[in-house]
Order: sequence, then structure tokens, then C-alpha cells
Amino acid sequence: MAEDVWKFLLRGGRGLLMNPQGAPPAPWLTQKAWAQLFQAGQCESLSGVHDHVAEHSSAWEEVYNSPAPHRAPLPDPFHELQGLQRVALVKCLRPDKVTLAIQDLIANQLGEEYLSPPPFSISSSYDDSTCQTPLIFLLSPGTDPLIALHRFAEEREVGEDSLQIISLGQGQGAVAEGIIQSGAELGWWVVLQNCHLADSWMLRLEMICASILTAESTHPSFRLWLTSYPSPSFPLSLLQEGIKMTNEPPRSLRANLLKSYHSDPINDAAFFDSCPKQKQFHRLLFGLCFFHALIQERRKFGPLGWNVPYEFNESDLRISVRQLQMMLSATAEEAPPLEALTYLTGECNYGGRVTDRRDRRLLLCLLQKFYNQEIIDEEK
Repeated sequence: MAEDVWKFLLRGGRGLLMNPQGAPPAPWLTQKAWAQLFQAGQCESLSGVHDHVAEHSSAWEEVYNSPAPHRAPLPDPFHELQGLQRVALVKCLRPDKVTLAIQDLIANQLGEEYLSPPPFSISSSYDDSTCQTPLIFLLSPGTDPLIALHRFAEEREVGEDSLQIISLGQGQGAVAEGIIQSGAELGWWVVLQNCHLADSWMLRLEMICASILTAESTHPSFRLWLTSYPSPSFPLSLLQEGIKMTNEPPRSLRANLLKSYHSDPINDAAFFDSCPKQKQFHRLLFGLCFFHALIQERRKFGPLGWNVPYEFNESDLRISVRQLQMMLSATAEEAPPLEALTYLTGECNYGGRVTDRRDRRLLLCLLQKFYNQEIIDEEK
């Protein structure tokens, strides 16, 4: 790795206030970009790049105006530049594309898997834990790990009596302390929800964990599960000693679709194959998951996506998927009730969150592109 290029990427150009090269040689080149090009040209592997830009400004202008400048071919003799050197030039010419250039670098050098968070897995985290290790869910908007935890408890044959869940809040500290002590003796799974709402009790929780989790008498099957939004009052010692999990919001249509197919109940093979109308169910299910991903991705575009930002989440998809399976199974000998499904999904499940009439109209129009007869009949 070229250390001088690496330092340039981290620190930026030092000559932004005083550029010995004077004014930019082309109108499309800003003063800041020209100053950074001059600084990049001091790197050994990018030597003279500023002079080349000045002499061949029309060729570099094509790179600058390209819709994907981080992938556009560079003029000779820089056409073979890859890696950090290419990222450095993108930083000079089109700093808005630096993130995409770095993503391409990671994909080429390390692999695509390093660009996406791994699927949310309670099982792998549990396998790494012991009765002395708290398991911490770091919450993000629209996520609810309890459903996945209930399902995992069933897989591990943990009965309802052995899964104790309490939501922290005013006056719940003493109750939670009693449950933790009983659970440590009897081998329960104890779940404390919303720790961020019990700021004043967090110090007491730290003391309880310090005494109970380290005790030799603690039952080996005991597990302490904690859920919390990021909070300055959360005990630092628990964060250091515990196993931390988070279900990050997906960042693309593809990641959104993958997350939907890995979520409950779609990831249950028995549920996935239970509908008598297999072809119709699988195709409409894909359309529903794509619709779910699409309306979430539109939030990235602010008021161009939705007039009002809405927190569509997994519960909307989950109930819609179950309704789809139930209604197709109930009409096994008839045509799929697309109108009823559109109403339930668009007006009730997702539409129940929508307050703007134009957003509601858009939501229904988008849903009709996926809930229709064409998606069932189309062979490709």
C-alpha cells in the first residue's frame, strides 16, 4: 500500500488555502479540486497528475461528467490505476463518489460479503455465550428481536415458564431484580426490555450482574438478555463483557429482499410450503417482499419519496405475509382474491401508518404493480 496516497486520503490536501499552481486550468474544475490534484501529484504513484489534467482537460472532463466517475476509464497513462490511487483521484474530482469508490475497492480486494452485514442470527451469538455472559440487543428503529427470540426459545425447547420477559420502566426495577435472582438459581432465560428507559436503575443492574453472573452457584442454563437503544446510561462493563447483537436496517433493495426472506415466518420451510397454491403464493410473496423493500428505499429520497416519513417495519410485512398465505389457502379452488389482498395490505397494514392522502394513493399504486394477475401468469 502506498503510504503517501493513504495519508493523502486520510488528511486531504494541505494546499487548499494556498495553491502554487494558481487558478484552475478549466472552468469545470473548482479551486478546491485543483488544489487537491496538485497535492495528489506529489505522491509517487500519482506524480504529475495535476500537469496531465491541465494539458488534457477535455479527457478528464469526460471522467468528471460521467454518471459513474469511480468506474470510468481514466486517460493514459493513468488508465491502469486501481485501488487507493483511483480512490484518491475520485476524491479530487468527484468527492461525492468516494463512498462508492471505496465500496468497489472493498469488493475487489476482500469480496462482496464485506459490504453487507451478516444475517441476523441469535443462534450463533447464543453458542458463544455462557451463563456469565449477558446477551445485548442494540435496537434500531423498526426492529423487534422478541419474535425471533421466542422462536429461538422454541427451537431450544425453553418453555414459557423458563422464558421470563419484563419491560423496564417506572417501578419495575425491584421486580426485574427478583426475576434475575430466581432465574440464576433455576436456569431461566430472563429478558429485560428497553433498558434505556430505566436510566436510574442501570447502576443497580450493573451491581446485580457483577454479583450473580460471576457466582459459582449460577445455573449453567441461565441467560440474561437485554434490549436497549444506544444510551449513555447503559453500564459500560456490561457492554465490554456481553455479546452484542444488532439488526441493522438494510441499505439496498437486494439487502432488503434478503432480509425479508430470512425473517419469520418466511424462513420457516413448513410455512413457506404450506400453501396449496404454491406457484401463486411464491410469486405474490416475492412481489410483496419487493414492495416492502421499495417503499422503505423511497425514504432515502426525503420528500421526493414520501411527503411524510413513515416507519414501515417488519410487523407490517409479517402480518401481510400471513394474510396472503391464509387467503390463498382459503380460496384453493378459486382465483386469488387480489382485490381483498390489496385492500388489507395497502389500506390496513401499511396504509394504517400513512397520513397523507397523496402518499396513500402512491402506496396503493405501487402495491398494484406487484399484486396483480400478470405477476402470476408471467413465465419469465
